[in-house]
Amino acid sequence: MMIKVGNAPCSWGVEFADDPRNPSWREVLRECAAAGYSGIELGPVGFMPEDPGILGEALAQEGLTLIGGVVFRPFHDAGAWDEVMDGAVRTCRSLVAHGAKHLVLIDSISPRRAPTAGRPDEAEQMDEAEWAAFRDRIATVAKMGAEDYGLTVSIHAHAGGFIDFEPELERLLDETDAGTLKICLDTGHHVYAGYDPLAFMKRHMSRISYMHFKDIDPAVKATVVENRTGFYDACGQGIFCNLGDGAVDFEAVRSLLVGAGFEGWCTVEQDCDPTLDVAPLDDAKANRAYLESIGF
Repeated sequence: MMIKVGNAPCSWGVEFADDPRNPSWREVLRECAAAGYSGIELGPVGFMPEDPGILGEALAQEGLTLIGGVVFRPFHDAGAWDEVMDGAVRTCRSLVAHGAKHLVLIDSISPRRAPTAGRPDEAEQMDEAEWAAFRDRIATVAKMGAEDYGLTVSIHAHAGGFIDFEPELERLLDETDAGTLKICLDTGHHVYAGYDPLAFMKRHMSRISYMHFKDIDPAVKATVVENRTGFYDACGQGIFCNLGDGAVDFEAVRSLLVGAGFEGWCTVEQDCDPTLDVAPLDDAKANRAYLESIGF
């Protein structure tokens, strides 16, 4: 089994590159390595240096591999196409410069969908024309990443966006090229949306190219869904707990991955608010120790 375990800057509270609350990028690299991980994601483009010489030297100093990067942009907004493409192109260039392989596409949180995170029966749906244009924007970036940059591109469902719940995720998969657009399955977001990640894995394992390991506290989830709490406020309330302490059965996840012959990266993501009483290094160490205890 060649499964490698990494982490991501969001585990240190880094969601947006220009957030003044962010820790330094060097601190994130240093603590990621100190916690026992062999790889790290890029984080939001602009957080890590875009000069490959600077970042490459720092990665080498910490013994870290750059795994991939996420384009977390408003694919749902036709008027934001320049913003989407800016993030996509810059991310692709950074990944290629360091030999990273995974480009992950996420439709960012929409005000139209944020109040119904975790409420699939109430969520607003796009009409046919809006959906088709939305799908085509995702497919365009996926094709660019795969064909122009040689990356493995995947779609990632995310709370509060228009790819959140299983029906829309599976519709997108049905309507796009399986050779161009794979799946990055985030275990925590799948539970947040109200679905079973294990059942989804069994149906779609052949298309899963990358995993995000995230656990979710069921009690906190019930509260934030009931109160229609915003995603980032839910993070601050601890919806994403340490791995093994929540609703996701990671031993069963491991069994499915091993049984399918999965090879590659599984990246820990424990989104948090860095201004609150959090200890990202301690959490990163605990998550690594837990994964080691079950065979990762």
